[in-house]
Amino acid sequence: MQFLDTHCHLYDEAFDDDRPQALQRALDAGVDTLLLPAIDSQNHDRQELLATQYPQYLHQMMGLHPTSVKEDFEQELAIVHDRLFHLSPITSHLSPYVAVGEIGLDLYWDTTYLEQQREVLLRQMQWAEELQLPVCLHVRKAYNELFGLLKRLNRPRYRGVMHCFGGSLQEAYKAIEMGFHLGVGGVATFKNAALGTIAATVPLESLVLETDAPYLSPVPHRGQRNEPSYIPLIAQRIADLRGISLDEVADVTTTSARKLFKIKQS
Repeated sequence: MQFLDTHCHLYDEAFDDDRPQALQRALDAGVDTLLLPAIDSQNHDRQELLATQYPQYLHQMMGLHPTSVKEDFEQELAIVHDRLFHLSPITSHLSPYVAVGEIGLDLYWDTTYLEQQREVLLRQMQWAEELQLPVCLHVRKAYNELFGLLKRLNRPRYRGVMHCFGGSLQEAYKAIEMGFHLGVGGVATFKNAALGTIAATVPLESLVLETDAPYLSPVPHRGQRNEPSYIPLIAQRIADLRGISLDEVADVTTTSARKLFKIKQS
């Protein structure tokens, strides 16, 4: 049984004391492929160095996170563009990035840079189209804003994941209709979580698994550091909600993720 963690910040400082052990625990749990989303230039070198150490298991994304959009966003975007279109020497022997991400809109903490967030997202969506890469979207308190922006782009179909999906069931179906997959993580295991209802209702082929480690640990580890080895707990929750086997959840979600990100089976 193989799993794929489509969103994991294994390069985060939270793993500095046991990163190799955390990766080994993931492999032991059947999670043999991990995708590393980018945040901003403060994290790029850590991310890339880790990817060079474990290229058989780790795949990178590149993008500017919406909460990192500040006064210097033009400089940050230039760095992202350079890395996307001209691979740096440290990664020249690796495959290209598997997605543009994580990018998006976040109105939860601050709306000061909303207009800049829109501009940054539009540009990175355009780069993804030029490179024929899927996108990994971070959306928080901004689904109406996001759908409005996607309507402006007026594309017949999108490719990507709405990471850590937190919208309504209606918004879930709207995202799927546009071509997006929904990223399901530890929140689905929380009691009375709307994500659980969504994961039980929408087509299984539209779901991909993620941890967002070190954040949002599933039950029974809620409140503790999250890690990729917990992916089977999320998959089991989906299986229980849908009344199907864990094998089926693993097979369908992993197949969907590999197809979306064009990752061959290891």
